[in-house]
Amino acid sequence: MFHQPDLFEQSPSASRPPSLPVTSALPDLVERISTVSKRPRYALLVLKLIAQEAGSNDSVGPYVGSGKGRVPVRDWLCQALAPLAQRDCRRRAMIDAVHADLMSRPGNMADPEEVERQLEQEVQSRILRSGRTNVSRVVSDLVRAGLLRRHYQGYRVDHPNRGAQREAVYTITPEAKRALQRH
Repeated sequence: MFHQPDLFEQSPSASRPPSLPVTSALPDLVERISTVSKRPRYALLVLKLIAQEAGSNDSVGPYVGSGKGRVPVRDWLCQALAPLAQRDCRRRAMIDAVHADLMSRPGNMADPEEVERQLEQEVQSRILRSGRTNVSRVVSDLVRAGLLRRHYQGYRVDHPNRGAQREAVYTITPEAKRALQRH
């Protein structure tokens, strides 16, 4: 009989990340993040934003107030981190690809203002989509590092899994909060 191993089973060391020392400092936090994340600087920035926005219960979400009203926490993080990619050559390539796609559609050559509006709308949509994915990956790294807890809240009940109109809520752990406050 063929037995398929559980792909989601974690080793004992991976399931319980080492805790930060009681006198934890930012360098300890950075080292811990770098052991679990391929993008430790981005992860540290996300953690810092979550810590700054967290309320008295050390949680942020499911919605955060912004210039565009109340938005889901992942969208808020994407908007806050979007300026980081302004000079990125991949951003320029994406804009060029969207522009070429819009220009190839029949009837779009007539109104340059409409083309520009559609271009901006499609670029923002793609930035949000990829940004949400990036934030989710980094938050997963931070959860794996034991620096954040994540659950989903929404339409019917709080739940550990997403879906059914639920949005993420991120809670910073006390040890991560201490390390960030000492800085």
